Amino acid sequence: MSLSFEGRVVLVTGAGGGLGREYALAFAERGALVVVNDLGADTKGGGKSSAAADKVVEEIRAKGGKAVANYDSVEDGEKLIQSALDAFGRIDVVVNNAGILRDRSFARTSDLDWDLIQRVHLRGSFLVTRAAWNHMKKQNFGRIIMTASAAGIYGNFGQANYSAAKLGMLGLANTLAIEGRKYNIYCNTIAPVAGSRLTETVMPPDLVASLKPEFVAPLVLWLCHEQCLENGGLFETGAGWIGKLRWERSVGRTVRQKNQPMTPEAVRDQWDKICDFTDATKLTNVQDSLMSIVSELSRVESDGEVRANPTAAAASTASALGINPSEAVGQKLPSTTFSFTHTQCILYALGVGMSTKDPDHLRFLYEGHEDFGCLPTFGVIPSQAATMGGGLSSIPGLNIDFTRVLHGEQYLELYKPFPTSGSVTSETTIADVLDKGSGAVILLDVNTYSGEELICYNQFSVFVVGAGGFGGRRTSEKAKAPLPPPKRSPDAVVIDSTTRDQAALYRLSGDWNPLHIDPSFAAIGGFKAPILHGLCSFGFAARHVLKQFADNDPSRFKAIKVRFAKPVMPGQSLQTEMWKEGNRIHLQCKVKETDAVVLAGAYVDLHGASEASPESLTPGGVLQSELVFAEIGRRIKDAGSELVKKVNAVFGWEITKDGKSAAQWTIDLKNGSGSLHKGPHGGKVDVTFTVSDEDFLEVVQGNLNPQKAFFSGKLKVKGNIMLSQKLEVILKDFAKL
Repeated sequence: MSLSFEGRVVLVTGAGGGLGREYALAFAERGALVVVNDLGADTKGGGKSSAAADKVVEEIRAKGGKAVANYDSVEDGEKLIQSALDAFGRIDVVVNNAGILRDRSFARTSDLDWDLIQRVHLRGSFLVTRAAWNHMKKQNFGRIIMTASAAGIYGNFGQANYSAAKLGMLGLANTLAIEGRKYNIYCNTIAPVAGSRLTETVMPPDLVASLKPEFVAPLVLWLCHEQCLENGGLFETGAGWIGKLRWERSVGRTVRQKNQPMTPEAVRDQWDKICDFTDATKLTNVQDSLMSIVSELSRVESDGEVRANPTAAAASTASALGINPSEAVGQKLPSTTFSFTHTQCILYALGVGMSTKDPDHLRFLYEGHEDFGCLPTFGVIPSQAATMGGGLSSIPGLNIDFTRVLHGEQYLELYKPFPTSGSVTSETTIADVLDKGSGAVILLDVNTYSGEELICYNQFSVFVVGAGGFGGRRTSEKAKAPLPPPKRSPDAVVIDSTTRDQAALYRLSGDWNPLHIDPSFAAIGGFKAPILHGLCSFGFAARHVLKQFADNDPSRFKAIKVRFAKPVMPGQSLQTEMWKEGNRIHLQCKVKETDAVVLAGAYVDLHGASEASPESLTPGGVLQSELVFAEIGRRIKDAGSELVKKVNAVFGWEITKDGKSAAQWTIDLKNGSGSLHKGPHGGKVDVTFTVSDEDFLEVVQGNLNPQKAFFSGKLKVKGNIMLSQKLEVILKDFAKL
């Protein structure tokens, strides 16, 4: 299907001859309403005539097209756009093509030679485009072409003035492409080679004849069509050939060390490596350029080592060479030690919005309180310190650009209440690496110990933009999955305001990323202002659940899982919506002012009110019954539908250890194809069994008769006791359990 410009209004500057004329004719032939602009000056900018523009308008009308002439200088940009509005009522496309030459060697270039070139090429393009900009924004459509030159890209003898103006137009186009994107205004740059009044002064006649303007026009028309989604591109074209250009940067070399002066001798000694384009990176924006430098700054400040920039593999074009799960999975980062006092616990509580205005908060803000404790989510702080130390860059199989790493999801589980002071050690392992196509997901398991005792476990799920496509698995059984909330109204809603200084306060707990404090750095990341840490919103939501459903008792907290969906601006209000399903509290967190969900698929698991602190669990929460239920889960997966037909019941299990509740399990052989999950069932349970970890194993191994266990009180049954007979279906062949 041919490309049509029916109803589109196109302005072409410098359209009285050469490339501009060809553009105007081509647009008109495909139905566009064309404004033919030409001052009628000579190649050096002298003189003025209406003849050139009038002739092109006559050509268009003779072929049945519609066009009007405009004779104003591009320095009168408003007049050009007004001509389009007066004649056709709108402006859709601007092709900045007008240009002149005043070639001189640099030493002979006068002020006039310089200024006149800048005024026509760069300033003229700015003024015409600015006049059209708001009209394009209001109609949510616009296409803009800037005309650069090989002289601007590469330089050319005798054209310092022209080269500077043409490269300036490229810079202008790149920024317009960014600012216009959300308004469907796309801006691209061409560097054409074609026979014209300008090129005939620097090319031999036979070459000028072969480089016809009609071979450039099709590129311009495509870039200006509504179907074309190209934005911010630079294209060289001529004689029917078209090529796209991009910037390239060497891997580079850091030539300084922490707390040591940087010297020109160090630059000299590393010069070959600084200029080595092997494994060069292809940059597309300011963020790419600055973020990698900032990440290298952070690395130097944290460990002082001198090594190659970690962006060496150009993760934006990921391949098997960049990501190799077989090498990375199972690798351990260097262990880290985190020492803290009650001061850090209090500072963290303030950072996630606690206040002395609420008397209940004093137990987390005042070390002299009789129930003084540490907020459970403080458990992310030492583990985050373990993953932010730069150790990932040393892991084989993770040859990626760490400036493209985003925090996607977080899981935290506590095995005992977090202490209010002390020294803890964190061990980090690469649990899995997944291929999501558009990027890679790295799962980091962090176990944190107080001495020999495991006190908490974190799983960081980080997404590496552009690092996918290496042929890996998309899912992992090791990943702690987010869960959607129930499809009903929430059981509780808490709205809590953040302050303008929330991010500035939270960062004192250890996340020093300037994205959360420095406006200029936030702008590089595409934000209007510094954003709140995702883990700060995470802390807000967790304490909302703790207060609403656990009476602010940190010993009731077991685990939390969230997916980070959108950013929060300091000063916005967080609205936490909660659904209670047994001891699991599903939640989602929104920005009240925008209704945007910022924490999704989230839940908090609590210990029952009658349960003691989970200190009775063995390190890592490992119980003998865990292995049995794992086998039961496999059996359900293999024959779920068949089991559902035979059993048609939901069984709940309460496993105890030393007389205290240690784990809950649900075996659902009533719904769907059957399922097993750790924790209470959200709906009705037909029968519930309570048994100790040791006795449970004795029963399934056949060493303890279930009836004897029941009558002796070792096995307690609640609900439809007759259904217990159907458990034989999944518990038989105990030797494999």
